[in-house]
Amino acid sequence: MERIIISPGKYIQGPDAIGNLAQYVEKIGSHPLVLADETVQQIVVEPVSQSFSALNMSYSIETFCGECSRPEIERLTDLCRSGGHDIVIGIGGGKTLDTAKATAFYHNVPVVIVPTLASTDAPTSALSVIYTPEGEFSEYLLLPSNPNMVIMDTNIVAGAPVRLLVAGMGDALSTYFEARANSISGGQTMAGGVPTASALALAKLCYETLLADGLKAKISAINHLSSTALDNVIEANTYLSGIGFESGGLAAAHAVHNGLTHVEEFHHLYHGEKVAFGTLVLLVLENAPMDEIQTVLNFCKEVGLPTNLHQMGMKELDNEKLLRVAEASCAEGETIHNMPFPVTPSAVLSAIYSAHTLGL
Repeated sequence: MERIIISPGKYIQGPDAIGNLAQYVEKIGSHPLVLADETVQQIVVEPVSQSFSALNMSYSIETFCGECSRPEIERLTDLCRSGGHDIVIGIGGGKTLDTAKATAFYHNVPVVIVPTLASTDAPTSALSVIYTPEGEFSEYLLLPSNPNMVIMDTNIVAGAPVRLLVAGMGDALSTYFEARANSISGGQTMAGGVPTASALALAKLCYETLLADGLKAKISAINHLSSTALDNVIEANTYLSGIGFESGGLAAAHAVHNGLTHVEEFHHLYHGEKVAFGTLVLLVLENAPMDEIQTVLNFCKEVGLPTNLHQMGMKELDNEKLLRVAEASCAEGETIHNMPFPVTPSAVLSAIYSAHTLGL
C-alpha cells in the first residue's frame, strides 16, 4: 500500500490573525459567505467587518443554526448559489466548521476554516461529521481534499474556556501513540494509505510539545493571555495532531473513546477527555514500559485530564457497563484493529481496569 500524507493548503496562526482575514481570502475568492453562530458573531463581527471593508470586498455573514445536518447544509448551499458566493468561511467550533466544509464541497468552492477553540484536531481534516437536525449522529462525509486554509487567532483561543484547551491536549495526546501503532501494523489511515515517516515525526513532535509546554499553556489560558507555550500547544492541538491523526492513523485510544460513549456516566465529558483515558488503555494494551505510562499519567494529572473512571463520573465500577465499553471498542471496523496485535473485548476490559487503577 502507498504511503500518503494530506494537509490543508495553508496554515496560519498568530495573535489577531482574524484581522487579516480578507487579505488571505482575496487570493482564493472575491465574494465570501461567512458562517458563524450568534455567540461567535459577537466576538468576531467587528474585526471581520473591518478586514473586508479595508479591501472593499463584498461578503455576507450567515448565522449557523447549531447543527451540522443535511437540511442546514442544503440551506447554506442554496444560499451560496443564489448569492453568487465563490468561497465559504467557517468561524467557530467543530459543527460550524464541519458545516462550512460540507457546504463548500457541495457548492464546489474553496473553504477557509477559522477555529475559535483549540479543543480538537478536526479543523485541518478532510472530514465532516453529519448529524440529524435533532443532534443524533448520522454519517461521516469524507471530503476529497483538506481545507484550503486554516487560520488560528491565538488571542481568541486564549479567551476561550480553559477546559476546552485541556480537552484538546487530551485529543492530541493520543496522536503519537496511535500513529506509532499504525506504523508497526501497517494499518490504513484516513488519508488512504499507510503512515508516512513525516506524519509519524509530526505526531511525535506533537507529544513532545505537550509535555514541554502543556502546563505553561494552561496557565496562560487561565489568565486569558497569549504566550509562546500557548502558541506551541495550539499548534500541537490543531495542526500537528490534525496531520498526525489523519495521515498517521487512529488506533485503540479513539476506539475506547467510542466505546465510552455507550455509557451515560461519561456523556458529560469532552471528546479529548475520553481520548486521554483511551490513551492510557492503549498503553496498557501494548504493555508499554512503566516509565512511559507514568509520564503520560503525570502529564494528565498536571494539566487536569482524567486518569481514572471515578474522575470521569463512574462512582462505583460497573463490570457490565465496562464490558459494554470494551465490546463497542472492538466492534467490526473500529480503529482498535489497527493495533499491531489481535485485540479482544476481554483484553480491553482488563486494560480499562488496569488503566483506572494506575490512574488513581
